[in-house]
Amino acid sequence: MADLPDARDGLTRLERVILWQLHLAQKERGGASVPTAMLYGRVVEHVSVSVEEFQRVLQRLVGTRP
Repeated sequence: MADLPDARDGLTRLERVILWQLHLAQKERGGASVPTAMLYGRVVEHVSVSVEEFQRVLQRLVGTRP
């Protein structure tokens, strides 16, 4: 169920948590870049996700490809 997109905006729960935690971390860091490891640590406090899945979703959200 957590993998289904939300009808309001099409984001999954994982995507929403990543974007929310990224926003909070950027604010706390004065707009500075957020290390991926720091963001992952914050995300897993809210959603159970593997490193691989987290990186795949994060890359899709920020528009980068390996």
